[in-house]
Amino acid sequence: MRDQTHDIAVIPGDGIGGEVVPAAQRVLERAADNHGFRLRWHEYDWGCERYLREGAMMPADGLDELRAHDAIFLGAVGAPGVPDHVSLWGLLIPIRRAFEQYVNLRPIRLFDAVHSPLAHPPDIDLVVVRENVEGEYSEIGGRLYPGQEGELAAQLAIFTRRGTERVVRYAFELAARRSGRLVSATKSNGIIHTMPFWDEVVDAVAADFAAVEVERVLIDALCARVVRAPESLDVIVGSNLFGDILSDLTAAVAGSIGIAPAANLNPERAHPSMFEPVHGSAPDIAGQGIANPVGQVWTGALMLEHLGEPEAAAAVHRAVESVLDDRRRHTPDLGGRASTEDVTAALEAAI
Repeated sequence: MRDQTHDIAVIPGDGIGGEVVPAAQRVLERAADNHGFRLRWHEYDWGCERYLREGAMMPADGLDELRAHDAIFLGAVGAPGVPDHVSLWGLLIPIRRAFEQYVNLRPIRLFDAVHSPLAHPPDIDLVVVRENVEGEYSEIGGRLYPGQEGELAAQLAIFTRRGTERVVRYAFELAARRSGRLVSATKSNGIIHTMPFWDEVVDAVAADFAAVEVERVLIDALCARVVRAPESLDVIVGSNLFGDILSDLTAAVAGSIGIAPAANLNPERAHPSMFEPVHGSAPDIAGQGIANPVGQVWTGALMLEHLGEPEAAAAVHRAVESVLDDRRRHTPDLGGRASTEDVTAALEAAI
């Protein structure tokens, strides 16, 4: 074995996170063993249970604790009894912003044996690049006159040139390596300031990528296109809100949000990146042993790629494909009867 060890901070989080994260660790360990490197895990019990017990999702020095790791492997966050904005702003968003994880990367693919809700599904293989640290998800704003007839709420969206340009440039570079096609999600006909600004930055970056074909598509029309003609899409870049919506929609069109992976990337590698599946904590099925581990495992493959282990990542990708193409290995979210353990063991065997 070569002398290569990757230090990974593990946050299983809430709900099914405590089931799918250990499952994914087993699969990733098998890939690491086969490809001559080590994964050293450091687990943190941060999440909603900690919030209910101690009043905070993570300790005050939590970010300093994470800073020394090569990557962060996150399960899911959210639980009944804790408002979603508390869990999100208490853990995920502080990590994303402190470590400048400004790219949220979400690959979407329709596998042969996975049922799509589309009547006649085409081949689907696309990537959503979502701006991850500014945009519509801002803390700037407030409420006035609570409980009164004139009560109001104001929220300010923040789009900086630096923040917009860097995520758009990442998307162009990705498109250049893939099909040479990029779609930018916008709404500049109705949102008068931020979206025309977004479009201007996209046009400016496009000048550096003459070989990439660029389309500017309004978000409502783009959502319809995801349903009617997803095969026409390859790389989509969108703001924090638009990217969030599009990535969930594309995952659903490809059969299940439960198998979709995601990466929160700091492309410059000045800080650790964080890897979390798209699915939530699913408290309704937690503890039943039926949670689908594929999303967490596929997310782990993205982590291995980022860590410079492409052969191991490719092995995990092949395992995911082989297991998803076998309906006997489908969990209930995919219409099957397999358990979390059934799928995990099959993935290990495929590795």
